[in-house]
Amino acid sequence: MSGSGKINGALWPALPSGIVDSAGAQAGFGAEVFRACSTGAPREVAWLDAGGHARESVLRLSGAWRLRRLSFPLARAWPDLDGVRVGLLDLDHPLPSQLIDFVNAHQQVKWIALVHPGLLPSPALRDLIRDNCYDFHTLPLDQARLEVTLGRACGMAVLETPSEPTAMVPAPAEGRPIIGHSAPMQSLARQLTRVAGSEAPVLFLGESGTGKELAARTVHRLSRRADGPFVAVNCGALPAPLIQSELFGHEAGAFTGATRRKIGQLELAHDGTLLLDEIGDLGLELQVNLLRFLQEGTLVRVGGLQPIQVDVRVLAATHMNLFRAVEAGRFREDLYYRLNVIQLDVPPLRDRGSDLMALAQFYFERFRCQNPRLRGFTQAAVRALHGHRWPGNVRELVNRIQRAVTMAEGRLIRPEDLGFPAQERDDSQETLAQARDRAERETVIRALGQCDNNVSRAARQLGVGRVTLYRLLDKYGVRPQKH
Repeated sequence: MSGSGKINGALWPALPSGIVDSAGAQAGFGAEVFRACSTGAPREVAWLDAGGHARESVLRLSGAWRLRRLSFPLARAWPDLDGVRVGLLDLDHPLPSQLIDFVNAHQQVKWIALVHPGLLPSPALRDLIRDNCYDFHTLPLDQARLEVTLGRACGMAVLETPSEPTAMVPAPAEGRPIIGHSAPMQSLARQLTRVAGSEAPVLFLGESGTGKELAARTVHRLSRRADGPFVAVNCGALPAPLIQSELFGHEAGAFTGATRRKIGQLELAHDGTLLLDEIGDLGLELQVNLLRFLQEGTLVRVGGLQPIQVDVRVLAATHMNLFRAVEAGRFREDLYYRLNVIQLDVPPLRDRGSDLMALAQFYFERFRCQNPRLRGFTQAAVRALHGHRWPGNVRELVNRIQRAVTMAEGRLIRPEDLGFPAQERDDSQETLAQARDRAERETVIRALGQCDNNVSRAARQLGVGRVTLYRLLDKYGVRPQKH
């Protein structure tokens, strides 16, 4: 019995005797695709013999195919499969780690797995088929259906060959959205909602790349000033001689080169919100002027005499420890307390748990228009993402995903596409899975203990729904103690 699920409508002209496609051999192919898959010469098919039991059926393939057999273990220098469009995986258990690496490295090939039905419950085999295979057939093989699947796979491979580059779709002007269901991000979301209804200054603290500006934009969007402008100034990116003019503006003739009046960022943010990003890089002289503006609500342009009333809510952000900067004399204490009325901490990516893959998937979908053949990430890539410490946080993740979408040659993103070293696999893969399960079980038990075995509270602390937590409790055989 064959387990193939992708054979209907296979438009293949050279079908075995007695097999006729209901739509007609050539009906669904453009001329180029038809010529590419129906030339007189046999088409090459890679046969990865991993100890399975499909040898007899594979050797009985019709003359339309020329077999290229590869047995494991392979030599250190892997064979080149350039030009090979389809391949057969004759699988047994356990899977050779080298086979998984080889398939991941040749994702341009449409792989068809040949497997005994009794092996399908194996998690490693299911992952391989789901992530890397175009289709699968169970033993004993239906020879005719296998050849139909090979033909369809070849045709699809030709159709997926890019004819011209796809234009990039620019990111929205607002930048990335806040994505996160982890406990730290849920807590931050509640805090952002509360402070949005206030006019008090807010100081956002967090490492570079965590999304402090995004959090500030959220406060603006939820506030009564949402219809007004949002102006962000990076204090660390402006040259010291220009920042006074940039913030406060200048009059014509105020200094050499000032040929006309310039409206400063503070004035441009009137009736809206101003974000002073990297406020810790602001020089002491400018700190005095900013403090005066915060106290009086007025400014004077450089070279001007007339005070200008400005209604603006000021938010600030920094990656540095401002309190230590105050102690070291690099930041004014009075300005620190003026800005730090409400302090919000934006968590680093490494503390956000499952948000990592949610963000990775979001940016994958945003950028995949550059490489429409991509379907997702290999399991090795997922492990690499979770194993990285993310010193650049979300900004680094965005860059790596965009790089991977551009560089990936197959249908799935590999660790190398993300800029990580290729992961070596061995037979300890199940041990890694068990370690992840053990960590998850311990986290659930710890949360229950901290919440007095209250499932609703524990679910909120973990950032999951009650149904999800009950599923995890059942999975790990944990029963909350009743008092």
